[in-house]
Amino acid sequence: MVAVGTIIWLSSELMFFAALFAAYFTIRAVSPELWAENTEVLNVPFASVNTTILVLSSLTCQLGVFAAERGQVGRSGGLLDFRKWGLREWFILTYVMGAVFIGGQALEYAELIHEGITIPASSYGTMFYLTTGFHGLHVTGGLIAFLFVLGRTYLAKKFTHEQAVSAIVVSYYWHFVDVVWIGLFATIYLIK
Repeated sequence: MVAVGTIIWLSSELMFFAALFAAYFTIRAVSPELWAENTEVLNVPFASVNTTILVLSSLTCQLGVFAAERGQVGRSGGLLDFRKWGLREWFILTYVMGAVFIGGQALEYAELIHEGITIPASSYGTMFYLTTGFHGLHVTGGLIAFLFVLGRTYLAKKFTHEQAVSAIVVSYYWHFVDVVWIGLFATIYLIK
C-alpha cells in the first residue's frame, strides 16, 4: 500500500511540474527574443556534468534498493569492493551525489545572478528560477528522505521488510526527480 500511495502522490507531483512546463513554454512563446538572449549565458557544459551526476545517482540509488531487497544493510567486504556494498553505502553515495548536484545549482545561480539574470529582471529569469528552484527543493526533500532511511538502518536492531519498503519508496521519488530533471535540462539548456 505504501508503494501505491507513493505512486499516486508522485502523479500529483507530475501535474505540478507539468504546470511549470506549460508556464515555461507559454511565456517562452510570447517573448522568443528574450529566450534567445538569455540562453546564450547558460553554461551548458557545466549543467551537463551536473546533470550526469544526478542521473548516475539514480543508478547508485537503485543499487542500494537491490541491496535492501537482498537484506544487505551494510557492506560485506572492503570499502573499495563495490560489489559487496550494502544499502547504506549506496545510499550515502547517492546522497553525496545529490548534494553535489544542489551545490552545482547554487554555483550556477550565483553565476547567473552575476550576469543579471534574476527573478525580477525578466520573465526568463522568473521561469528559470521557478522551474529549477522547485526541482532543487524536491531534490533537497529526497536528500532528507535518504537521511531518514539511513538513520533507520543505524537505529534498528534488525533490518526488516518495512525498512526495505522505505528504501524502495525513496527510490521511486528519487527516480521521479531525476526524470523530471532530464526533461527540465532538455527544455532549458538544449532546446534553443
